[in-house]
Formats: sequence, C-alpha cells, structure tokens
Amino acid sequence: MTRIDSPAGAPPAPAHRAAVIGDPIAHSLSPALHRAAYEGFGLADWSYEALRVAPGELAGLVDALRAPAGVEPAWAGLSVTMPHKQAIMPMLDLIDPLAQVVGAVNTVVAQRSGSGPALLAGFNTDVAGISGALREARENHGSAARAAAPSRGAGRPAPTALVLGSGATACSALAALPEFGAHGITVAARRHAGPGRALVAAHRMGLEIQALTWRPGEPASDAVVAQAAAGADLVVSTLPRGASDTLAEPLAQALDARGGTRREAVLLDVVYAPWPTALARAWSGAGGAIAPGWLMLLHQAVAQVRLMTGRSPDASAMRGALMGALGTR
Repeated sequence: MTRIDSPAGAPPAPAHRAAVIGDPIAHSLSPALHRAAYEGFGLADWSYEALRVAPGELAGLVDALRAPAGVEPAWAGLSVTMPHKQAIMPMLDLIDPLAQVVGAVNTVVAQRSGSGPALLAGFNTDVAGISGALREARENHGSAARAAAPSRGAGRPAPTALVLGSGATACSALAALPEFGAHGITVAARRHAGPGRALVAAHRMGLEIQALTWRPGEPASDAVVAQAAAGADLVVSTLPRGASDTLAEPLAQALDARGGTRREAVLLDVVYAPWPTALARAWSGAGGAIAPGWLMLLHQAVAQVRLMTGRSPDASAMRGALMGALGTR
C-alpha cells in the first residue's frame, strides 16, 4: 500500500479510511466512538467520518470500497445505517451467517490480500448491541431488588418479550432476545409498515412470534400494545423519535394497574436524543430498568471496531467519548 507522506511535524496522512453511511447521517455519533478507539490504539493514520450517501449513490461507494489500494487511503470498512442495511447486501462478496439470518448488514469490512481488489464481507453487530445494552441495564438495575427476588427456576415461565417495529433493527432484536431465554415474543408493527419483514426474519431464525398490527393514536390499538408491553419481561422499541409517544400514557396506566413492571423487566428504546423518551419515562416510573439507545450504539460499535481493526478496543474510553458527544447536543 502506498503511503502519503506528511510535512515534518504534521499528523501522518491517513492510510486507512472508514466511515458511517446513511441518509440522513449528520446526527450520527459513530465518529466519536470509532475515533476514540483509534486514539486508544495509537492508530494516528486511521480516519473515520460520517458520509451522507443517497440510495442512488450506494453502488458507487461500494465500488470505491472494493478498489485496490493506491495512493489514496485504503478503505477499511463501513458502518451502515438506514436506508442501506438491506440494499447493500447483494453488493457484497460474503455475508456472515448472523447477518444473513437477520436480513440486515450494519458493518462492512474490506478484507485485503496483496494489491488486488478487496473482498467485501458484511456483518451485523446490532444484535450484539441490543443484547449488550439489555444485559448491562438489567445488571445495573437495583442489585438489592434482584437479591430479594426469587431466582428464575425451572418452575417459572420463560421470559416474554415485545418488539416495537418491524424494520432491520427489529429483526436484529429478534435474534438477540433468545439469548435471554425469551420464547413468547410479540412484534407490534405500525399500520403503514406491518409486521411482514419481521415475520420473514423470524421464520429464518426458527422463531414463532405473535404479530400485532398497531395503529398509533387510536386508543383501543394503543391499549392492546400497552397491555402487551406491561406484561413483558423485555421490551425493545426500534421506532424513530416520537413514534412511540402515543403509547406512553396507556403503558403507564397498564403498569399502574399491574402494580409496576415485572421483576428485572427491561426496556430498550433505540432513540438516544432527546432522552428520556416518553416511553422510557413511563417504564422507569413503574420501576423498570431502561436501556437508552446510546448504550446499544456503544456495544455495537465495540464489535464493529474489533471487526475492522482486528483489535479489542477500550470500551470505557469509547463510552467517555460518547458521553462527551451527547453532552454537546
């Protein structure tokens, strides 16, 4: 690989390039996370940026990613966000089995050997992000209360779960939930989208799920979904900012009628700004643990850095950089 020489005393010119792509993308916190990891490694010749890529521009970027290394910095990989998580899959050379079964790629690694074109491999670290966020939130939530609660023994039913949404992140949630022993999984999808994509993904995973068609803003429909959430051990909202707000009040009412959330119940809301969301306030007000979207972002980014660099990053340094970036918003 040809390096670009820098003037004396200047930082080294980037030799490796990575980016997060999406449309829109200005809100992304991924650059803060990945740059903190590179700094911890001492990788001064690695760069990471946010690139707005419209759907019609995706194929051209993938071609650039695959191109042989030359005088320009060599692409190391991409973090992929909406709307490209499914569209990029047929453009890649290899798909990791987990990403294949989920039906979404959020990480592309350019694997290089010699001077020829790169082999592009797709992965899904959203599953690791979701499971890591749920686990951390549950572990950090009231250890004294957990000690007082009876352990889940053979006579207790398997945990139940509710997923709000049916897009790529919802499919990743379906792959993560069995790690917690969840068997009774319900997917509530908004009327305009429907649960079809999640149903297809669940079939590939060998999961049986219950599907609810949800009409946000209609009191009867909100009440049905709120009851399902109130009775669940694990709730994952994959909806964009504001989309779950109509569920907050009926959820608070349903939880109040039950006397609070179930023991060790956790809600993950993938939104990270503004925080807390109305849904998270209703859940935490009833005693449940909450995992903010930034916690999922952190855990999935740790896995992404490991894939792109082949090194295990300092997660605490990445967490600090993320908190700093959030504090400026």
